[in-house]
Amino acid sequence: MIVRYITAFVAALGVTALFGLVLIPFLRRKKAGQSILEIGPSWHRKKEGTPTMGGLMFIVGILAALLAVGYPEMLEGELSHLFVYIFALFFAAIGFLDDFQKLLKKQNLGLTASQKFILQLVVAIVFVLLLRFTGHLTPNLYIPFFNVTVPISEPAYLVLAAFIIVATVNAVNITDGADGLATGVTIPVAACFCAVASLWGAVHIGVLAAAMCGALFGFLLFNFYPARVFMGDTGSLFLGGMVCAMAFALDVPLILVPLGVVYIAETLSDIIQVTYFKLTKGKRVFKMAPLHHHFEMCGWSEYKLFFVFSGVSLLFAVISFFSVAGRYAVP
Repeated sequence: MIVRYITAFVAALGVTALFGLVLIPFLRRKKAGQSILEIGPSWHRKKEGTPTMGGLMFIVGILAALLAVGYPEMLEGELSHLFVYIFALFFAAIGFLDDFQKLLKKQNLGLTASQKFILQLVVAIVFVLLLRFTGHLTPNLYIPFFNVTVPISEPAYLVLAAFIIVATVNAVNITDGADGLATGVTIPVAACFCAVASLWGAVHIGVLAAAMCGALFGFLLFNFYPARVFMGDTGSLFLGGMVCAMAFALDVPLILVPLGVVYIAETLSDIIQVTYFKLTKGKRVFKMAPLHHHFEMCGWSEYKLFFVFSGVSLLFAVISFFSVAGRYAVP
């Protein structure tokens, strides 16, 4: 099992890094550069023109590792890891449409919020129903830390699941606002899923999570400050899809509350800022939202942002692992 995880990690890292050497020059030739929001931090203007849609690198890297290492379970009819990847791929397609629209318009405005929401909601509902009908998911809600399961009705579960998925995907997207930030924060999340899957004998999900870790390390070679490429919505929506889909495939969606604490903090800071601004007619809680921009305005470098936010994510990944570790007897 450990050998397969290491193989998936190394294969994904290698393929991602090699693909990056080809993709980044291609994106430059096609002038697929990122447009920077005028309302963002002024020092981000120097990032204008940095190639975007780099998320294609780890999407390809994960697929290569999945096909190379995850095929034994596929041959036996276990397809949930393939469902997870395809689900994330649909979110990547939504992100790609958004990125493509931005490139066409030459500004940081792609699909409308309503268009993205409707597309994401449809994909979320189809995925939950697919897992439910194939027996990979129950309508019983496991509560981390308390080691109890609460049965709820099918309609209520579907509504809750759709909300969790759409919220998680967009939270990961919001976190992608500084060099390497979403990448660094998501690596411990993937590692936690790998550890949980290993503990419960879900080797197929463990292989996928290990591949995700490796691919993100490969991407970090190009995405760490100063970034030579951005993942774009193509990559961030894919990562969001992978994160929530693995939680559902392991039937522990509420693990995303402690595990996604950085994503949640980023999203809440945005909500609080907008709400307070409207209620007070122009006053702000944060210097700038989301949260990483606030700390940038306080003088934090992108190095510090990366290591502090990734460190917090790592801490809560460990906590999250122990919050669900007692659910099943170790196989």
